[in-house]
Amino acid sequence: MSRAVYLVIPMNTYADVVRVGVAGATGYSGVELMRLLARHPHARIAAAMGAPGAEPRRVPALRRVWDATVDGLDLDRLAADTDAVFLALPDEAAADLAPRLLDRGKRVFDLSGAFRLRDAAQRRRWYPHTPEPPASTAYGLTERYRHAIADAPLVACAGCYPTAAILALQPLVQAEIIEEPIIIDAKSGISGAGKKPTERTHFSECHDSVSAYGVFSHRHAAEIEQELGTLVTFVPHLVPLDRGIFETIYARLRPGVDGEAVETALTSAYATSPFVRLTGNDLPEIKHVVHTNFCDIGWRVDRGQLVMVVCIDNLVKGAAGQAVQNFNVAFGFDETLGLN
Repeated sequence: MSRAVYLVIPMNTYADVVRVGVAGATGYSGVELMRLLARHPHARIAAAMGAPGAEPRRVPALRRVWDATVDGLDLDRLAADTDAVFLALPDEAAADLAPRLLDRGKRVFDLSGAFRLRDAAQRRRWYPHTPEPPASTAYGLTERYRHAIADAPLVACAGCYPTAAILALQPLVQAEIIEEPIIIDAKSGISGAGKKPTERTHFSECHDSVSAYGVFSHRHAAEIEQELGTLVTFVPHLVPLDRGIFETIYARLRPGVDGEAVETALTSAYATSPFVRLTGNDLPEIKHVVHTNFCDIGWRVDRGQLVMVVCIDNLVKGAAGQAVQNFNVAFGFDETLGLN
């Protein structure tokens, strides 16, 4: 069986402007990426393309951001015109395209789930089209993996639900102050399902309703458990909002642990993280974070029980904003550029 060969380029060598391309520029995350990159002082959008086989078209949402047409995917032109590429494509397309861009010396920031899972068996189950990723692939949750992201040719940006859950829980798990069961009650706006219309996301189906889905069968549970190293019960829900993720997390504190230990673990973990806001007893709301790259984490403790509330914008911190944050780290820029 043939083995893929990846070309690794020197990292953090750009002092001025990086030529960037966006593949999947017409989807919700792709449009958000284009808007963020257009105002980034060290990025120049050199290519904006749709999915493979897409017809060239102008995108009304990108007026004054990208007034040229968004063409169908052209790998040769994408590689020739860029230094770094953002993939806002379906999993199967990203799994095919990322290795070919790496072979051409491009740095790749993948917003799909194709390369997030490190375990081969889990990857075959949830992303069967994904090849073996390079060993240097970084999991793109910026606050937890800055060092790895800085030198990675391929950054697999974290999923939206996992971003909120892992940022809240990982410091507590690592400090060994909580124990199972860990229950994550997660709710997402409709844009989290992507732009392609389905019966489940049709206005008439979603309006005035809340529904659970993917119970014990959602791929983001595997991603959360991978990063936490422990089992969780993860139940996602669809709520009639355009954007935003709201997670209520339940866990038990280990005997002898109090609320001060929770605060200490979180404060220590995020003392230098500009986009994580710890709100303590003041529980956050979706409206506090929409259209921003912030993750707000609040919590309360009572009789050994811990309840956490976490909010992000699924299209920004859960997708495009986090990808840009990873781009900043990878190229040695200030982490907040293009995101404030």
